[in-house]
Amino acid sequence: MSDSYDVDLLVLGAGAAGLTAAGTGANFGAQTMLVERARLGGDCTWIGCVPSKTLLHAADLRANAQAYLDRFGGGGEAPAVDFAAVMGDLHATRQEVYDDADDPAIYEGFGVEVVKGDGRFTGPHAIRIDLEGGGTRDVTFRLAVICTGGRAAPPPIPGLDETPYLTNETLFEITEQPEHLVVIGAGSIGCEMGQAFRRLGSRVTVIDRGDHLLGKDDPDHAAILQGVLEDEGVEFVLGADVDRVETPTGGGGVVVHVTQGGESRAVEGDRLLVATGRQPNVEGVGLEAAGISYTKKGITVDDRCRTNLDHVWAAGDCTGEYALTHMSDHMAKQAVTNAVLKVPAAIDRDGITWTTFTSPEVAQVGKTEAELEEAGTSFVTYRFPYSKVDRAVTEHAEQGHIKIHATKWLGTILGASVVGARAGELISIYGVSMKAGVSVREIADTIFPYPTYGLGARRAADQYYIQKQYPLAIKAVKKVFGYSGATPPAPDPDRVV
Repeated sequence: MSDSYDVDLLVLGAGAAGLTAAGTGANFGAQTMLVERARLGGDCTWIGCVPSKTLLHAADLRANAQAYLDRFGGGGEAPAVDFAAVMGDLHATRQEVYDDADDPAIYEGFGVEVVKGDGRFTGPHAIRIDLEGGGTRDVTFRLAVICTGGRAAPPPIPGLDETPYLTNETLFEITEQPEHLVVIGAGSIGCEMGQAFRRLGSRVTVIDRGDHLLGKDDPDHAAILQGVLEDEGVEFVLGADVDRVETPTGGGGVVVHVTQGGESRAVEGDRLLVATGRQPNVEGVGLEAAGISYTKKGITVDDRCRTNLDHVWAAGDCTGEYALTHMSDHMAKQAVTNAVLKVPAAIDRDGITWTTFTSPEVAQVGKTEAELEEAGTSFVTYRFPYSKVDRAVTEHAEQGHIKIHATKWLGTILGASVVGARAGELISIYGVSMKAGVSVREIADTIFPYPTYGLGARRAADQYYIQKQYPLAIKAVKKVFGYSGATPPAPDPDRVV
């Protein structure tokens, strides 16, 4: 540590980005201080990934029980849901993850000084912490990484401020199961929680101004998911503008007034979940005092996560770049590598993966078909249905599809989309391939175990060779070697083998 500063590295915020930044900095040999005003673990542990996936798991178990009864048990209804037990398991799971991965003692064991309090910059190299137990502490730092995260961003809907509503920050604290959950927003959170509560027995209506679910994902794959959710009983009101919300006369419940196709209608329920996006936590951090540039979209950073100050970086949701836990982790690693080791390390913007953890899952990496077309990029799309993936057939999970977008001759992968069981795992195969420069042809030449869902990822890549079977070339082979078999048809993008 330089004699002129109290610490080498100051990390503000202990969510996914902050924990990664602090642990990495300490492991690189920097004297590191981690400041957090709430609980370590941030959104992912307490109000995001962990509780939502725990709830989805409980819902999946009930759906699987119902599927078993329908297929093998002669019908009947799956057991009623003990909602208190479901939420108790959710809370216990959050605590288990915290104890195993986020407890301050873990980071103190790495050499990180963990300070509980509300920190704000007072200058380019100084921060003041309002300590949790009272009093303040002034600290100077040589380097800093800002990881203050983000929060739910309810839209300016008339009547919303006067109407009780839930966001992901409060949803996992409810004690009674909604009879009819109305969800505004058909993104990942809206779809995941919509399916979860429907499978647990609630009536669910999802409202969105877009004409399809998951606006950033492949629309064909989003349509497959929508069909499944509708079959399960989730109601969708799409292409609809929310005009206002209100509490019915007499109190209790909620009424959402929308305009859809030029006509007005009202959707009534007993609970409202607003799942329409997030905004960065940039207020009250003292960014102005430090001279750090930011906008309402987040702290401004370059491709190495550096702010306009040479010694300050930012990572995660506070930058407004990506609302993804794994990208927060990635950005934090790049930020600390640049800050502490002085090794140039840029964000990998081309290989970003994401998954919506519904059943079926929807996953994406790289560019979508629409983005490639808009950019004027020349590409070929290789398709493969889950109905031809034997593992999916054995598990009656044929509702799925794979797309790989690649250059025509070399097979360099530009992007991929998967909808189906284990889509989040399959997309990782394509993500690693893109990172390593592995082509579609090389995936096709790789031995995958049978029967696995992963083999479906390879079977999609096999279509590269199928599309290269030109009749003239095959006829030449037949003539040279004297073969008398049939000549395959000319390549057809719709032909899947």
